[in-house]
Amino acid sequence: MIELKTPAEIDRMHVTGRFVAEVLTEVGRLADVGVNLLDLEHHVRGMIARRGAESCYWDYTPSFGRGPFRNVICLSVNDAVLHGLPHDYTLRDGDVLSADLAVTIDGWAADSARTVIVGTPAEEDLRIIRATEEALEAAIAAARPGNRLGDISAAIGGVARDYGYPVNTEFGGHGIGRTMHEDLHVPNKGRAGRGLTLRPGLTLALEPWFARTTDRIVYDPDGWTIRSADGSRTAHSEHTVAITEDGPLVLTRREPEAATTASGSGQPSRATDA
Repeated sequence: MIELKTPAEIDRMHVTGRFVAEVLTEVGRLADVGVNLLDLEHHVRGMIARRGAESCYWDYTPSFGRGPFRNVICLSVNDAVLHGLPHDYTLRDGDVLSADLAVTIDGWAADSARTVIVGTPAEEDLRIIRATEEALEAAIAAARPGNRLGDISAAIGGVARDYGYPVNTEFGGHGIGRTMHEDLHVPNKGRAGRGLTLRPGLTLALEPWFARTTDRIVYDPDGWTIRSADGSRTAHSEHTVAITEDGPLVLTRREPEAATTASGSGQPSRATDA
């Protein structure tokens, strides 16, 4: 069932979205050579607890995955792109880190992801991150009343095609609102002019992600972490977007939108388990 949100409900989602943006900005600031993924996880747990938010990931048990998810942020490195379990891994110079976060505040969810490079960037890594960011902006521009869902998918797929990246359609965007995943799957490739007509009040998490040389994926033994099947590097960008009478409203926009290279200006402190 697709639920259209009122302007007041979108405002409440925007509150959550601003917090998600704040956390992802902090993760990008802290990601640095020598930082352990578990330290980032625990730092985010502390931020969520202090805000009185609730993680959408903790105890998450979808049809995929193995057992309940017991982390509050997905951290995926290099050829890992989705649902990366934070684990005992120390970031190295040149690593590509994708961070994906979804929380609720007062019953309303927001979901966003960003990819940064730790330390010294390689041009090919900057390029694939740039492609996902451009695809996301193209998708947002297509999220207007009267357009079709396929227009969003076609916009993402068109940017991937221009860059020469293949597109996986098993995982993509989705509806969002009272829960992290609501009805509507938004593939990252599709045909313009097809699918559901977009209406004001529709709220979507749009999330282009690409691997450099394959559209196939494999799972780690943990049952969660998704990697490119050929080991090529990946990137992932996501925003929660509301369709309004005046056009798309990005609820998780970082102000200013942060650069793709992590600043590494501080070390996270490991907090007590939330």
